[in-house]
Amino acid sequence: MENNELLATVTEKAKVWLGNGYDEETRTEVKRMLDADDKTELIESFYKDLEFGTGGLRGIMGAGSNRMNIYTVGAATQGLANYLKEAFADLPEISVVVGHDVRNNSRKFAEIVADIFSANGIKVYLFDSFRPTPELSFAIRHLGCQSGVNITASHNPKEYNGYKAYWADGAQIIAPHDVNIIDNVNKIKGVEEIKFEGDKSKIEIIGEEMDKAFLDAIKGLSLSPEAIERHKDLKIVYTPIHGTGVKLIPESLKNYGFTNIIHVDEQDVPSGNFPTVESPNPEVPSAMAMAIAKAKEVDADLVMASDPDADRIGCVLRDAKGEYVLINGNQIVMILLNYIMTRNAELGRLTGNEYIVKTIVTTETIKSIADANKIKMFDCYTGFKWIAAVIRDHEGTARYLGGGEESYGFLAEDFCRDKDAVSAISLMAEAAAWAKDKGMDFLQMLQDIYIKYGFSHEEGISVVRTGKAGAEEIQQMMKNFRENPPKTLGGSEVVVVKDYDTLTVTTNGKVEKMDMPTTSNVLQYFTADGSKVSVRPSGTEPKIKFYIEVHGKMETAADYDKANADALAKIDVIKKELGI
Repeated sequence: MENNELLATVTEKAKVWLGNGYDEETRTEVKRMLDADDKTELIESFYKDLEFGTGGLRGIMGAGSNRMNIYTVGAATQGLANYLKEAFADLPEISVVVGHDVRNNSRKFAEIVADIFSANGIKVYLFDSFRPTPELSFAIRHLGCQSGVNITASHNPKEYNGYKAYWADGAQIIAPHDVNIIDNVNKIKGVEEIKFEGDKSKIEIIGEEMDKAFLDAIKGLSLSPEAIERHKDLKIVYTPIHGTGVKLIPESLKNYGFTNIIHVDEQDVPSGNFPTVESPNPEVPSAMAMAIAKAKEVDADLVMASDPDADRIGCVLRDAKGEYVLINGNQIVMILLNYIMTRNAELGRLTGNEYIVKTIVTTETIKSIADANKIKMFDCYTGFKWIAAVIRDHEGTARYLGGGEESYGFLAEDFCRDKDAVSAISLMAEAAAWAKDKGMDFLQMLQDIYIKYGFSHEEGISVVRTGKAGAEEIQQMMKNFRENPPKTLGGSEVVVVKDYDTLTVTTNGKVEKMDMPTTSNVLQYFTADGSKVSVRPSGTEPKIKFYIEVHGKMETAADYDKANADALAKIDVIKKELGI
């Protein structure tokens, strides 16, 4: 579409938003964009509709069809309500849970969602204030609801907000319901079809009782209460980075028995502006800077953080030189799964009917640990809805021990079906106490895993490309990698190529089909020496992601620094070969 044609199209689309069906604030904002000499903002706000995808909605807040606002949120909710009434037509009453994070407009959007559901005759349990995302998942199951919505953009920048839809099992929605909901959302053609006038009699406020039920369930995951009793004064620095974790995570650590929880006071203040950080993402070192400064001040044993909706965990360990170093998401998952599997073995709880789950882009070292413990491991797509799908498939037939993904998410329980920083942080602190019981600090616990199961190092690289042009560039990059796969990576021959879009695996030229629940726009390259490279566009952010994993040998703790240095050098070579 030529620029003039595109401008004409978005102008006509924007003029509709000047109608009486839209509030004055929205009309004023749209008029400002229409009158502006520079039409870039107008085009970005209206060149497409904010798509309700399999993960719900996520976008920049503002007026326009391609923005998060009461009308795009309203259309999503009306479409979901329409589908719920189809899917559960035989129930006397359909019920949902609605929650939200600390972001600007999150409470406003949550109340509008509650109003729309209630206007459609659906019973709503609305949290009294912000809560961690995993508690919403727990509440759906605990209350026996059919669905739920959480207003959150997770760890995205402050300009963003989002809308996550959940099904009756407490998991984010997958087939066939995802496609059916999308169809129903797409059928909403005008603001007049959205029932904004709520029925307050159908909205019930929930809060402290649900918190207690959730925290009690998490306490039930504890595997080493005696170790905690011996090391209850472990110095733990925790920050919620202005997010929802402030409500429950310190309380959960106390429930576990820890008595020395040290706060980063400035970041305990809930705020959608995230004033003390550039990005509220615990995988970004700068987001952990204040917590690390506090750790140095108090000589902390462990430093942990949660992202704004408290589903992701960040973790810092102290290296051999006494410096505080951020560990990556692969290491977090590896440490937690190793602790849970090893501790279950120590307690004699392994029967041969247990399993763990990881995503395809997460470190293969986890498989080595599972194999050594004779525990089944399942690989699934990125995103906890797929981990939840594996749990659902094995409900009542096998025992779930835990699952995680490299993007700093972990789930230790099956009473919740989304990643959970509340339980993950509690168990990470317990793992540190358990390690201390064995004479190991946190670093030595990690090194012990590498010595037993082989050394690996991973690096994730995100290439950001914003707007319409950026989306097109990301598509072209994937096309190029698909048509021109690398022959070697890091000096080792590529022997296996997996294309999850075509569900084919090519091994030394031989093509076979893969058994996966659906297709996904992901490419993976495996080399003869065990390196793995995965490439995928993000489903929630304007970026393309590269996941690089290399392996090496580590026979003693003294080999750790060299193993890391060798791995980093190899990863640098691979990055250059990939052009990133």
